[in-house]
Amino acid sequence: MTTATMTRPVTAKEFALTPHDDMRRELVNGEVIELPPSPMPSHGNAQLNAGMALGGFVRPRRLGVAFIETGFLISRNPDTVRLPDVAFVFAERLPQGGGLPSGYFPFAPDIAVEVVSPSATRLETHERALMWLDAGSALVWMLFPESRSATVYRPNGDFFTLGEDDVLDAAPVLDGFSVKVSEFFDMFG
Repeated sequence: MTTATMTRPVTAKEFALTPHDDMRRELVNGEVIELPPSPMPSHGNAQLNAGMALGGFVRPRRLGVAFIETGFLISRNPDTVRLPDVAFVFAERLPQGGGLPSGYFPFAPDIAVEVVSPSATRLETHERALMWLDAGSALVWMLFPESRSATVYRPNGDFFTLGEDDVLDAAPVLDGFSVKVSEFFDMFG
């Protein structure tokens, strides 16, 4: 008879102490998951463009803050810390005094943006979007550099895909924000 070794789940606090090397990681139900170390250039370009679009809209209006690859503690016991490619958090959800938390945000972002790799399946993409909505995000954008398209998910279960010539908005989260989908993927605006 053999005895299986049981390991206890990793906590968000322990995960925060994980050595920083070239490997990106997330914590999912207490288990450390390694992510690919370097996305393709199209991924990085879409990530930067989405972050600049959101940040460029919210910062001058002092609505909140946009982040890139920032940890959000979205469930506990066992802990889950996920890192959306881009995220937006309303100012009133930030700690008193307008600072940033010393650890992970203890909630889901108001808007979560994921740049989808070519190897991700449609089911994986859909499940990741639903994970953000279930955790409390009010809006999720899944960006697809290969097809130059975006799928928008809303908490009411509604989701739809936009092509590169369509305009994506952030209603009702950020009234007045809009961007042509192709701008997420263009290198020179």
